[in-house]
Amino acid sequence: MAPPLRKTVLVFHVASSVGWMGAVAVFVALDLAARLNADAELNRVIWLALDATGWTLLVPLAIASLTSGLIAALGSRWGLLRHYWVLFKLLITAFATLVLVVQTPGFATQATRAVDPTVDPGALGSELLHTGGGLLVLSLALILSVYKPRGMTRYGQRKQRSPASMPARGTV
Repeated sequence: MAPPLRKTVLVFHVASSVGWMGAVAVFVALDLAARLNADAELNRVIWLALDATGWTLLVPLAIASLTSGLIAALGSRWGLLRHYWVLFKLLITAFATLVLVVQTPGFATQATRAVDPTVDPGALGSELLHTGGGLLVLSLALILSVYKPRGMTRYGQRKQRSPASMPARGTV
């Protein structure tokens, strides 16, 4: 990939990843507020906000992060399957995206229960296990991106030893 395009993809990837992580952090804060707050009307509004932003914010950011990460890895010197940290980050991001897509309908269920005036908002439950776990998983992906631990996969080692990756004779 040409450097200007690679940098553009990288900027999009970082922006979508940071946006996703920030949105999850807000979800954690709102979930905690709903759990710790005695105001029934505020709790109802919080659940409606969580439901409204699940499909319109969280899921698109997760998919953008996963897609742009794939493109960035394929277009960079790191490759997609050459280094363990890239492979682990891909698996972490794919897993987090899958869990998010599976769990997002739960926000709608909670929001539907929250608008029912006969339901006690204190009995609505919590998505803190998923949102807090998501924040932890995304933090791990961030750490891998910054520290880039050493270690090549077997595929990466083979690619590094292949004649195509070695300099031509007479060049240094």
